[in-house]
Amino acid sequence: MRPTAARPTAPSSLLVAAALTIAAGSLTACGGGSGSDPDTVKISFKQSTDNSVKVMDTYLADVKKQFEKANPGKKVELVPIKAPDSEYYTKVQQMLRSPKTAPDLVYEDTFLINSDITSGYLKPLDAYLAKWPDWNQFIDTAKTAAKAEDGKTYGVPDGTDTRGLWFDKAIFKKAGLPKDWQPKTWEEVLSAARTIKEKVPDAIPLNVYTGKPAGEAATMQGFEMLLYGTSSAGATAASDPLYDGSSKKWIAGSQAFKDALTFVETVYKEKLGPDVSDALDPNVATRVRGEWLPQGKLGINLDGSWLPQDWLPGSGHEWPEWSTKLGLAAMPTQNGQAPGRVSMSGGWTWAIPSKAANPDLAFEFVKTMQTKANAQKWYIANSGIAVRKDVAADPSYVDAQPGIKFFTDLVASTHYRPAYPAYPKVSTAIQEAMEGVTTGDASVEEAASAYDEALRSATDDQVVEKR
Repeated sequence: MRPTAARPTAPSSLLVAAALTIAAGSLTACGGGSGSDPDTVKISFKQSTDNSVKVMDTYLADVKKQFEKANPGKKVELVPIKAPDSEYYTKVQQMLRSPKTAPDLVYEDTFLINSDITSGYLKPLDAYLAKWPDWNQFIDTAKTAAKAEDGKTYGVPDGTDTRGLWFDKAIFKKAGLPKDWQPKTWEEVLSAARTIKEKVPDAIPLNVYTGKPAGEAATMQGFEMLLYGTSSAGATAASDPLYDGSSKKWIAGSQAFKDALTFVETVYKEKLGPDVSDALDPNVATRVRGEWLPQGKLGINLDGSWLPQDWLPGSGHEWPEWSTKLGLAAMPTQNGQAPGRVSMSGGWTWAIPSKAANPDLAFEFVKTMQTKANAQKWYIANSGIAVRKDVAADPSYVDAQPGIKFFTDLVASTHYRPAYPAYPKVSTAIQEAMEGVTTGDASVEEAASAYDEALRSATDDQVVEKR
């Protein structure tokens, strides 16, 4: 995630065409298909666009060695897909459509898994899971994230995540802000950003991911961290501000949606965020982690628990001092209403494509990846939150890295996206609304109205009005 210089935004049709062209290229890279050798298991995964970040590559290379040693005659072929999130999803879906290009195992974001299930791209894993004792170690919420509306499970989660506010202690000191900053309301967050703008003018006061180029980072790290902290949000499905669980319809026309958009508009209208051209750069997240935070250029960053993976030894952006340079604060609810803080959680899963040639071998690889030792190694390397109970209870995990306890504690007040098949289109509509108020091309009312229209189209009019 789990998960980036200036360029003008292109019309949607051009973006889609470009994405499909890129996707088509990935098919050739996949070779002769997963069925070319019954003794070789092909593993497709998301490779960082930053060449210096090799966390996943290093981890999988180690598991590959373990697997091949334990299974003589069997081979693992790693098929990395180097792309930003939005392009990765497109490439994966192109690959899954044909037995000639489908891998045996694929890394799936939980937000997209139901869409791929509905499209018939993934294989249910229940028969494998029933015979795998370690499945009992996985927490229920993580299992739910990989379960479809048909009640079957289609992925094995490899960790989860939470989100909060990262802040630069040196910038806060210059601005006269408290070193133990814990804002209670949205207004306190904006007030701190305004103070930084005034007192430390060479720093970016506040980063909130926004617009289509940032993809799901804009929706989840940005908008939903606001929306789920509004007064209408709650801990139950029935009070979800995005999807009404009781009627099983998506929510349109809500004041909560407009309030969240207003926050985004304020950040960019008052120039509290990055320059708009930088905010709408697809590589803005890479710049946040690899440049703005380590170089002391960003005051407050609304982001995820995984950031330290970029700063670990061997990452290319080594920053051992980060835990003394940065502070952590929970994102507050809109007006400080209970529970007082908000987080969003997601995560990724390992899934077996329905057209995989070697599904049994693929699941054996999953079992190797998901031993307690390997899972713990991955959570720590990836700065992830454990989804295995035995790892979460292990003191060596809790003490492995600064920040793990802070982000693990946020699980108690976290929310999960309504990961139904329509969600990817809903997410895109949210990004378009954010982009409108970020550039100033649309007012909050106009952007919210356009979202409602796009929502009806994306969900086949499965919409309920809630003011």
